[in-house]
Amino acid sequence: MEFSEVVETARTYYNSNDADAFYAGIWGGEDIHIGLYEGKDDSIFDASRRTVERIAEKLKGIGPDDRALDIGAGYGGAGRYLAKRFGCRVECLNLSEVQNDRNRELNDRAGLAELIKVTDGSFEEIPAEDSSFNVVWSQDAMLHSGRREQTLREVARVLKPGGVFAFTDIMQSDDCPLEELKPVLERIHLDSLGSPSFYRETLAGLGFTETGFEDLSFQLPEHYARVHAEILRRREELEQACSREYTERMLSGLEHWVNNGRKGNLKWGIFQFRKN
Repeated sequence: MEFSEVVETARTYYNSNDADAFYAGIWGGEDIHIGLYEGKDDSIFDASRRTVERIAEKLKGIGPDDRALDIGAGYGGAGRYLAKRFGCRVECLNLSEVQNDRNRELNDRAGLAELIKVTDGSFEEIPAEDSSFNVVWSQDAMLHSGRREQTLREVARVLKPGGVFAFTDIMQSDDCPLEELKPVLERIHLDSLGSPSFYRETLAGLGFTETGFEDLSFQLPEHYARVHAEILRRREELEQACSREYTERMLSGLEHWVNNGRKGNLKWGIFQFRKN
């Protein structure tokens, strides 16, 4: 299976022992996305699960007869939540074989393997037939695509008319000076991030109607500051599983995310679109 250069870079990263140890340890290996924090004592694990719950609350009328696709599914926490809450069938599409193996193991442990299919692959070329799903879901994954328009065309192709596309993504603000994002972009090997206007305009052109956007941008620097603090608190433990070089790069990278989030250069929230 061949991937674009940017996607292959992300795949190699998430397949690495360092990344797997970090996300399984610091985030808990379930929901490895930006969390929603309500108090100073919230754990990263609980805040990340709260994001999944918040997005799911916005899905109306989903039931056992429906099919959902999570693109960039990570360890599959959202898929397990959807299958358990709604009884729907879920396909988790993800490029990291390491994460996918853990996903399958967790599905077996939860007794949900019959409802959840885990597929190795890229959302730039979704291995599914046209109009296959009632819901397409994604959390903080599409930033890793160097071909976001292609990804959105694929979402439009596999989603049924009337189906819902619900997602979060780490975005640059519509008026962000790109030079200020340079340290962030260099670390993830990208030239740019998506923006709210990019998603609105591109999806409108693909026949979608926006049905909601909950702007939660203030949670982005909060989340990355919490992760930074957690690394410092558990650094000795973490470096028994991850290289010191990885930990140093992660701490430095997180500072750039926090600073740009606080400056308003980054946007984050829950988007909902319906396919016409």
